[in-house]
Amino acid sequence: MIVATKKLLNKFGIDGAIALTILTRIIQAGGGIVSIFFVSKYLSPHEIGYYYTFSSILAIQIFFELGLSGIITQYTAYEFSHLKWGDDFKLIGEQYYKSRLSSLLIFCVKWFAIISIALFVALLYAGFSFFSTYNKGLNIEWKNPWIILCLTTSLNLFIDPLLAFFDGLGHIKDMSKIRLIQKITNVLLLFIFFACGFKLYSAALASLIAICVNYVQIVFSNRIRYLKVIWSAKSEWVINYYKEIFPFQWRIALSWVSGYFIFQLFNPILFATEGVVVAGQMGMTLAALSGILSVSMSWINTKVPLLSMLVSKRDYTTLDISFKKIAVQATGANAFITLCFVIVVQLLKYLHMSLAERFLVFIPLICMCLASIVNQFIFALAVYMRCHKKEPMLIQSIVMGLLVSISTFVLGKEFGLMGITVSYVSLTCIVALPWTIYLFITKRKEWHSA
Repeated sequence: MIVATKKLLNKFGIDGAIALTILTRIIQAGGGIVSIFFVSKYLSPHEIGYYYTFSSILAIQIFFELGLSGIITQYTAYEFSHLKWGDDFKLIGEQYYKSRLSSLLIFCVKWFAIISIALFVALLYAGFSFFSTYNKGLNIEWKNPWIILCLTTSLNLFIDPLLAFFDGLGHIKDMSKIRLIQKITNVLLLFIFFACGFKLYSAALASLIAICVNYVQIVFSNRIRYLKVIWSAKSEWVINYYKEIFPFQWRIALSWVSGYFIFQLFNPILFATEGVVVAGQMGMTLAALSGILSVSMSWINTKVPLLSMLVSKRDYTTLDISFKKIAVQATGANAFITLCFVIVVQLLKYLHMSLAERFLVFIPLICMCLASIVNQFIFALAVYMRCHKKEPMLIQSIVMGLLVSISTFVLGKEFGLMGITVSYVSLTCIVALPWTIYLFITKRKEWHSA
């Protein structure tokens, strides 16, 4: 039975790393859904407002990281492709690559130590300024939970690049286990603390303990020995951040920020034009599709080190074969799960269940689902190109951000929900998809022939 199951999973390209990553995403999504019931049961209406506003303010951490963790995985894989581990944690290979890998680790630790402290100060200031101004005399204990959340978020920002570094070393499955343990710890403790009456402290303490579990798994294991060996290997050859990483990162950052603002505009415009109910339906639909996308992207994200190593070795034949397989599997998985999602929503509506009313009506729902499937394919092509340490998607991302923003404002005002969803899927299919395919074909030919 076990052998048959493994063969079936392998047929769909699901190895240990992908399985653990998918499980982690499922636990995270499931925990988020179940937590809604705990929040509504154990927090007052005013405390619920604080609870979700905490999350909104904490989201500014994204603008401190700006995609650098993913870049670290690629650069680590690129350098480590020329090295290997021998007995007793001995790093074997040319000193040139050892030194560059070491300099990347040192940069990673020092840079994110500074950024994490800056984030902690920024979050602390932003939170105290905001909540002190708009507290409206409510007697709610929020200061200490907020301080703990700021600390937790900063600690998470520091350790995430280290996990990404291990990913680049090829420890994908091991890092997936670490992340899985963290998510399980966080979800279980969150529910326990809520049940014990910890109120706003619940999420803060659960997150803090969960992130400390990550540190324990790194520091009190053989994983720290890998880092010590690499750290001590630095010599004259180094990776220069401003010459090698920054020219790549700022393009990634702008591309990502453009996409971020696209999705953040939908709800405010709908709130103003269609009301709070439709805005909530869009929010729930986007949350579901985002969860599906995070699961299907596991096929791609877990293979970034492999693809980067193949690029480094210029093994373009194996690169293309491997990518084609995982791209088809990821897009197929996304399409299948999305189809199941639509069927379930429609079935719930047919049965007149109230949960179905939390999602968009049929045509807007189909538009958003189709756009999500197309985006899965676009994201896969983008990952392939970025594994070459290039970012040809910058102009496309900015143009798409502007077009979607304009269409959301103009058509949302005139036609509401239908105008926003139809224009969004149209731009995704007519502009974004052909443009991305063109970039993929031309850049692949240019880079590989060179």
